[in-house]
Amino acid sequence: MFLLKKVISGVVDVVSNIDPAQFTPSDPPPPRRPLAYAEQNESEEEKQFRRVFKQLAGDDMEVSPVELMNILNKIISKHGDLKTDGFSIESCRSMVAVMDSDSTGKLGFHEFKHLWNNIKKWQGVYKTFDSDRSGLIGADELPKAFTAAGFPLNDQLFQMIIRRYSDENGNMDFDNYIGCLVRLDAMCRESPPLSTVFV
Repeated sequence: MFLLKKVISGVVDVVSNIDPAQFTPSDPPPPRRPLAYAEQNESEEEKQFRRVFKQLAGDDMEVSPVELMNILNKIISKHGDLKTDGFSIESCRSMVAVMDSDSTGKLGFHEFKHLWNNIKKWQGVYKTFDSDRSGLIGADELPKAFTAAGFPLNDQLFQMIIRRYSDENGNMDFDNYIGCLVRLDAMCRESPPLSTVFV
Protein backbone atom coordinates (compact mmCIF):
# COMPACT_ATOMS: atom_id res chain seq x y z
CA MET A 1 0.00 0.00 0.00
CA PHE A 2 2.83 2.39 0.89
CA LEU A 3 4.56 1.68 -2.44
CA LEU A 4 1.34 2.36 -4.39
CA LYS A 5 0.87 5.71 -2.59
CA LYS A 6 4.49 6.62 -3.37
CA VAL A 7 4.08 5.78 -7.08
CA ILE A 8 0.81 7.74 -7.34
CA SER A 9 2.32 10.70 -5.52
CA GLY A 10 5.28 10.62 -7.97
CA VAL A 11 2.91 10.69 -10.92
CA VAL A 12 0.96 13.58 -9.40
CA ASP A 13 4.20 15.51 -8.81
CA VAL A 14 5.41 15.06 -12.39
CA VAL A 15 2.07 15.79 -14.01
CA SER A 16 1.27 18.75 -11.78
CA ASN A 17 4.56 20.38 -12.84
CA ILE A 18 3.29 20.57 -16.42
CA ASP A 19 2.47 24.01 -17.70
CA PRO A 20 -0.79 23.50 -19.64
CA ALA A 21 -0.08 26.71 -21.59
CA GLN A 22 2.76 24.99 -23.47
CA PHE A 23 0.44 22.33 -24.88
CA THR A 24 -2.06 22.71 -27.69
CA PRO A 25 -4.89 20.30 -26.94
CA SER A 26 -7.71 20.01 -29.42
CA ASP A 27 -10.99 21.78 -28.74
CA PRO A 28 -13.44 19.62 -26.78
CA PRO A 29 -16.28 18.00 -28.73
CA PRO A 30 -19.26 20.34 -29.08
CA PRO A 31 -22.23 19.76 -26.79
CA ARG A 32 -24.79 17.21 -27.89
CA ARG A 33 -27.69 18.81 -29.73
CA PRO A 34 -31.07 17.38 -30.74
CA LEU A 35 -30.66 15.29 -33.89
CA ALA A 36 -33.13 17.36 -35.91
CA TYR A 37 -31.25 20.59 -35.11
CA ALA A 38 -27.89 19.00 -35.86
CA GLU A 39 -28.96 17.55 -39.21
CA GLN A 40 -30.46 20.88 -40.40
CA ASN A 41 -27.29 22.85 -39.59
CA GLU A 42 -24.60 20.44 -40.78
CA SER A 43 -22.27 20.97 -43.70
CA GLU A 44 -22.26 18.44 -46.52
CA GLU A 45 -19.06 16.93 -45.09
CA GLU A 46 -20.69 16.50 -41.65
CA LYS A 47 -23.78 14.90 -43.24
CA GLN A 48 -21.57 12.45 -45.07
CA PHE A 49 -19.66 11.66 -41.87
CA ARG A 50 -22.99 11.16 -40.03
CA ARG A 51 -24.07 8.59 -42.67
CA VAL A 52 -20.83 6.66 -42.14
CA PHE A 53 -21.23 7.00 -38.37
CA LYS A 54 -24.75 5.49 -38.55
CA GLN A 55 -23.31 2.44 -40.31
CA LEU A 56 -20.52 2.08 -37.75
CA ALA A 57 -22.52 2.80 -34.60
CA GLY A 58 -25.69 0.87 -35.32
CA ASP A 59 -29.21 1.65 -34.16
CA ASP A 60 -28.26 3.24 -30.84
CA MET A 61 -26.03 5.81 -32.63
CA GLU A 62 -23.32 5.38 -30.00
CA VAL A 63 -19.94 3.64 -30.26
CA SER A 64 -19.06 1.36 -27.35
CA PRO A 65 -15.45 0.44 -26.48
CA VAL A 66 -15.87 -2.93 -28.25
CA GLU A 67 -17.26 -1.22 -31.36
CA LEU A 68 -14.42 1.33 -31.26
CA MET A 69 -11.86 -1.48 -31.02
CA ASN A 70 -13.40 -3.26 -34.01
CA ILE A 71 -13.56 -0.05 -36.08
CA LEU A 72 -9.98 0.99 -35.35
CA ASN A 73 -8.52 -2.48 -35.88
CA LYS A 74 -10.39 -2.95 -39.15
CA ILE A 75 -9.08 0.36 -40.46
CA ILE A 76 -5.55 -0.09 -39.15
CA SER A 77 -5.31 -3.53 -40.79
CA LYS A 78 -5.42 -1.72 -44.15
CA HIS A 79 -2.32 0.34 -43.27
CA GLY A 80 0.68 -1.97 -43.59
CA ASP A 81 2.99 1.00 -43.02
CA LEU A 82 1.89 1.35 -39.38
CA LYS A 83 3.33 -1.12 -36.87
CA THR A 84 0.74 -2.13 -34.29
CA ASP A 85 -0.41 -5.03 -32.17
CA GLY A 86 -3.92 -3.71 -32.68
CA PHE A 87 -6.00 -1.59 -30.33
CA SER A 88 -6.82 -3.57 -27.19
CA ILE A 89 -10.17 -3.45 -25.43
CA GLU A 90 -8.44 -1.77 -22.47
CA SER A 91 -7.01 0.93 -24.71
CA CYS A 92 -10.42 1.53 -26.29
CA ARG A 93 -12.17 1.64 -22.91
CA SER A 94 -9.65 4.24 -21.84
CA MET A 95 -10.20 6.31 -25.01
CA VAL A 96 -13.97 6.18 -24.56
CA ALA A 97 -13.62 7.15 -20.89
CA VAL A 98 -11.60 10.29 -21.64
CA MET A 99 -13.68 11.31 -24.70
CA ASP A 100 -17.12 10.56 -23.19
CA SER A 101 -18.21 14.09 -22.26
CA ASP A 102 -21.79 13.12 -21.35
CA SER A 103 -20.88 10.02 -19.25
CA THR A 104 -22.89 7.46 -21.25
CA GLY A 105 -20.00 5.00 -21.46
CA LYS A 106 -20.13 5.32 -25.26
CA LEU A 107 -19.18 7.87 -27.89
CA GLY A 108 -21.94 9.84 -29.59
CA PHE A 109 -21.56 11.40 -33.03
CA HIS A 110 -19.63 14.54 -31.99
CA GLU A 111 -17.43 12.69 -29.49
CA PHE A 112 -16.55 10.06 -32.10
CA LYS A 113 -15.94 12.68 -34.80
CA HIS A 114 -13.65 14.59 -32.44
CA LEU A 115 -11.65 11.43 -31.67
CA TRP A 116 -11.59 10.44 -35.35
CA ASN A 117 -10.24 13.83 -36.46
CA ASN A 118 -7.52 13.67 -33.82
CA ILE A 119 -6.51 10.15 -34.85
CA LYS A 120 -6.26 11.24 -38.50
CA LYS A 121 -4.17 14.29 -37.58
CA TRP A 122 -1.89 12.27 -35.28
CA GLN A 123 -1.52 9.51 -37.87
CA GLY A 124 -0.02 12.11 -40.22
CA VAL A 125 2.44 13.17 -37.49
CA TYR A 126 3.31 9.53 -36.79
CA LYS A 127 4.12 8.83 -40.44
CA THR A 128 6.15 12.03 -40.75
CA PHE A 129 8.39 11.13 -37.80
CA ASP A 130 8.78 7.47 -38.71
CA SER A 131 11.79 8.55 -40.75
CA ASP A 132 13.21 5.05 -41.29
CA ARG A 133 9.77 3.74 -42.40
CA SER A 134 9.91 0.91 -39.85
CA GLY A 135 6.27 1.46 -38.88
CA LEU A 136 7.47 2.48 -35.39
CA ILE A 137 8.58 5.78 -33.97
CA GLY A 138 12.01 5.35 -32.39
CA ALA A 139 12.99 6.81 -29.03
CA ASP A 140 15.10 9.47 -30.81
CA GLU A 141 12.10 10.48 -32.99
CA LEU A 142 9.49 10.55 -30.22
CA PRO A 143 10.18 13.96 -28.59
CA LYS A 144 9.75 15.75 -31.93
CA ALA A 145 6.68 13.63 -32.74
CA PHE A 146 5.00 14.65 -29.47
CA THR A 147 5.92 18.30 -30.02
CA ALA A 148 4.53 18.24 -33.59
CA ALA A 149 1.30 16.73 -32.23
CA GLY A 150 1.04 19.72 -29.87
CA PHE A 151 2.52 18.20 -26.73
CA PRO A 152 6.10 19.28 -25.93
CA LEU A 153 7.11 17.15 -22.96
CA ASN A 154 9.58 17.85 -20.21
CA ASP A 155 12.18 15.11 -19.75
CA GLN A 156 10.59 13.68 -16.61
CA LEU A 157 7.17 13.22 -18.23
CA PHE A 158 8.76 11.92 -21.42
CA GLN A 159 10.62 9.23 -19.46
CA MET A 160 7.40 8.24 -17.69
CA ILE A 161 5.59 7.95 -21.01
CA ILE A 162 8.42 5.90 -22.53
CA ARG A 163 8.24 3.44 -19.61
CA ARG A 164 4.47 3.12 -19.96
CA TYR A 165 3.93 3.12 -23.73
CA SER A 166 7.16 2.03 -25.47
CA ASP A 167 8.82 -1.33 -25.97
CA GLU A 168 12.10 -2.29 -24.30
CA ASN A 169 14.06 -0.37 -26.97
CA GLY A 170 12.07 2.83 -26.47
CA ASN A 171 10.13 2.42 -29.74
CA MET A 172 6.43 3.21 -29.81
CA ASP A 173 3.91 1.54 -32.11
CA PHE A 174 0.85 3.27 -33.52
CA ASP A 175 -1.82 2.11 -31.06
CA ASN A 176 0.32 3.09 -28.06
CA TYR A 177 1.11 6.47 -29.63
CA ILE A 178 -2.58 7.21 -30.19
CA GLY A 179 -3.60 5.96 -26.73
CA CYS A 180 -0.96 8.17 -25.13
CA LEU A 181 -1.96 11.27 -27.13
CA VAL A 182 -5.66 10.80 -26.31
CA ARG A 183 -4.74 10.85 -22.61
CA LEU A 184 -2.41 13.85 -23.00
CA ASP A 185 -5.10 15.73 -24.91
CA ALA A 186 -7.71 15.01 -22.24
CA MET A 187 -5.28 15.94 -19.48
CA CYS A 188 -4.54 19.31 -21.06
CA ARG A 189 -8.20 20.11 -21.74
CA GLU A 190 -9.31 19.33 -18.19
CA SER A 191 -6.47 19.91 -15.76
CA PRO A 192 -7.61 18.12 -12.56
CA PRO A 193 -7.55 15.25 -11.79
CA LEU A 194 -4.26 14.85 -13.61
CA SER A 195 -3.19 11.89 -11.48
CA THR A 196 -5.59 9.54 -13.25
CA VAL A 197 -4.22 10.09 -16.74
CA PHE A 198 -1.13 7.87 -16.69
CA VAL A 199 -1.81 5.51 -13.78
